[in-house]
Amino acid sequence: MILALQGGMAVGKTTAARCVARHAPEVTVFFENNDEVIAQVRRRGLVKTNYPDYLEIQRLWLDHAVRRYQAAAACPHALLDYGPEEILFYTLHYPASAGHPDWDVAGPLARELEAARQCMPHRILFLDAADPQLCRRKEGDAARDRGFFDHTLTHLLPAKRAWFAALDRVDWLDTTALSPDQTGAAVLAWVQGCLAAEE
Repeated sequence: MILALQGGMAVGKTTAARCVARHAPEVTVFFENNDEVIAQVRRRGLVKTNYPDYLEIQRLWLDHAVRRYQAAAACPHALLDYGPEEILFYTLHYPASAGHPDWDVAGPLARELEAARQCMPHRILFLDAADPQLCRRKEGDAARDRGFFDHTLTHLLPAKRAWFAALDRVDWLDTTALSPDQTGAAVLAWVQGCLAAEE
């Protein structure tokens, strides 16, 4: 069974994934690791505000997401801190959020998008919180680069909530009033419930 955590930036996904890694050894946790793709983008000098470059960048991301899913599929149970569904959403929705609604993404990337669609997790838990709470958490976490936070919160997160709400495999967890430990415990309980339902 492959599970995935979703949600906006600073909602607590990685902290919760660490909790699962500590307390559910039967589950292999795949933390978000973008270094390989970022290094390729920088080496090739690609800029996502340029249409041809954006297509090339998203090919890299989609390929990375598929390979990561395949690694997870080799495990008895896996939890992804963001799965291929994240790259699917971003690939299709970022251009309009950045003022480029005319960019054709679905056509040129049809093969890559379909490959990612074949790699959807069995269940997804969408961690959400009120926008002011996300802002407070972002301000309290100086250890991570959140340079894209404002754009995401304003232009992408509303569409992301709607997109995931339309999927039939998504559960929701409101973390607005939860501490990191409480969020971790709730996510761990969700993972254990998914595994129990599979048996």
